[in-house]
Formats: sequence, C-alpha cells, structure tokens
Amino acid sequence: MAKISTNSIHGHGHRDGYGSHIPPIYPGVIYEYVDIERGLAVLVDRGNYLRYGREENPTTRALERVIAGLEGTEDSLAFNSGMAAISTALLSYLKPGDRVVLPMELYSSTFALLNNISVKLGVEVVKVWPSAEAVVNSVDGRTSMIFVETITNPTNKVIDVRYICENVDLSKVVFVVDSTFTTPILLRPARYGARLVIHSMTKYFSGHNDVVGGVIAGGGEDVLSLWDWRRMLGGILQPFESYLILRGLKTLEVRFERQSNNAKVVAEYLAEHPRVECVMYPGLSKDPNNSVARKLFERPLFGGVVSFRLRGSYDDVLRFMGGLRLIKRCPSLGGVESMAVIPSKAASMFIDPEHRLLLGITDNLVRLSVGLEDVDDLVEDLSQALNF
Repeated sequence: MAKISTNSIHGHGHRDGYGSHIPPIYPGVIYEYVDIERGLAVLVDRGNYLRYGREENPTTRALERVIAGLEGTEDSLAFNSGMAAISTALLSYLKPGDRVVLPMELYSSTFALLNNISVKLGVEVVKVWPSAEAVVNSVDGRTSMIFVETITNPTNKVIDVRYICENVDLSKVVFVVDSTFTTPILLRPARYGARLVIHSMTKYFSGHNDVVGGVIAGGGEDVLSLWDWRRMLGGILQPFESYLILRGLKTLEVRFERQSNNAKVVAEYLAEHPRVECVMYPGLSKDPNNSVARKLFERPLFGGVVSFRLRGSYDDVLRFMGGLRLIKRCPSLGGVESMAVIPSKAASMFIDPEHRLLLGITDNLVRLSVGLEDVDDLVEDLSQALNF
C-alpha cells in the first residue's frame, strides 16, 4: 500500500485518453444509459456506471478513492459537509430503542443532532467522561453505537480508540470515530476495528478555508448502504468542491507536519506565560493526554489545535481577542491561516452547561488553530495581544 503522501497525490486512479494526471471537474448531472436494464436498477456499480448527479459524480468518486486509500478502508463516501456525513451515519444506523454511548465532549452540532434524534426516534443517548475507559465501562447489552472524536473539541483530550476496539464486542456495536483532529497522518482507526471513520474535510483535508465537505470511510457493504441514504437525503459533495479537496490533499502531510510543529512551539510559549492559567495540548510532556497520544499516534506529532485558559475575566479574554493582529478571529480550524475562537460562545454552545463546567470549557478558554505562518510571528502576535 502506498505511503500517505504518495496516495494523496496519485490515489485518485484517474485515467483518460488525454494523458491528464489531474481528475477533471465533471459538472454534468445526467448520464446516458449504456444498458437500459442496469440503468433502471436502484443501486449502481459505483464509479463505473452513472445515472444522476445526486447519486454519483466522477470527480467526487476520484476523491473518495484517495480517502479510502489514506484510511486503509475498502471505500469512502463524500458529503457536502461534515454534519451531512454525521447525520447520514446516525440516521442510517440508529432505530427506536437503540442506545448510543459517547463522550460528554463532542462538536456541539453533533450533540444538537443527537438530542433531536433521541426525541424523535426514542434513542437513548448516554454521555460519559471523555476517556476510552469511561466509554467502555458504559457499554451494555443494549448499546448499538459508540461515537467518539480522536481528539476532543475543544479541550484536546485523546481518546484511545484502540483500547475501545480491544474491549468492546464490535460485532454487536457500531463504532464511529470522528478523526478530523488527527487525520490519517496520526491515526487510522479502521486498522483497529472502527467501523466508520468520519472527517470534516472543511478542516485539514482541504486546508485552505475555501470549501465545506465531509466524508465517511469504511467497509464496502457499509459504504454502499450509506450511499443509498446519501442518495435519498441528497448530501453528495459537488464536483468543484471535490476538485478543491483533491488539490488540498496533495499537501496534507507537509501542512499537517508544519502546523503540528508550530503548535508545539506555541503551546510551550503559552505554558510559560504569566497571563495563561493552563494549556491543553497533548504534545506537552506534562499534559495528562501526552502518554496515550504517544502510544496511539503513528508519528510524534500532535495536531495543530492548542487550547488555553487565560487568567482573568471574560472581558480580559475579549481584550486579548481584540488585540490579535495576525491571528484571525474565526470559528474553524485546520486551515493555512491561524485562527482563534472562544469555544463557550461557538463550537461548544450545545454541550450541556454542567458538562462544560466539568470539562473546563469556561468563558476564559480560547481555542487556537495554528496555521502555516512563521512561528516567530505567531508568538509575537500572541505576546502583544496578551499584554492587555
């Protein structure tokens, strides 16, 4: 199997009569039936027999082949957002009476969706402390799904997915892993037994803050079932966005390495600053998640997201945010530009208030997505902004 950088560049499998090594953008939405009987069938031979743009697109199919190669899965399925991928997975697998175990710290839109599903479908949602041990201890005979993030958003706790796979009967439980923060550079959960691996491709995969997308990687039968749900729900990623993410993936490895290295320098600087109460970054040797990260991750890198609590009030945090000159005040992550956000007012809004307090997601917590700028310039910008 090709290494990550090679697969990112060449894994699309595109061949045509013109010798182009770049998969073209196919804007067409209808395809002529080559075989009437097959053309009227409900399911398609994915990528080889096309009928309608809501079902399949050649540019999007090229992207899906790359991501399956990166994750080491049989196939993948691209969606027009990360939440479209998550919602399709949940609607596809959950039914009334099911029980879902997940950490109390997740992307809050995932919580909002699950809260609605629990009411409408009668699904029990069990929220536990964000650790592999707590997840495993909460699984019982009625549990049908486990949903975790590899690194939690925003306090950067590392969930040992390998431990979960080794201690849960995954023939009876669908294990879904949102691996957006780690990417296949650090972790490929399907290698250990995760059934579905999800990414918000808006983040590191595209990497340039100019496209929204999501993906699910998994086994062939699972992906084909999810394909049918995507066809019905209408969530396919469009061809131009697929082209942009294909282009972004070619530099995934070099970008992720630079962002991780920059993030570690920034985290070390913040950890020594008198205005900073604490830093949450698994790359710091004193961080409580450092040991599991070093054991679990495939490389000695820890991602580009650093979270930290400032000493002082919410007004002090606003002064700090207002003082940033280079770092952008934006809610996303994984792009080439560094971005800062206050999670309690953004991505963590739908986490239960009592859980936010337990997790330390307070109004003086800042999440920083470190980009590709010169790290000295980033430290200088943080230094002057902290001088409030």
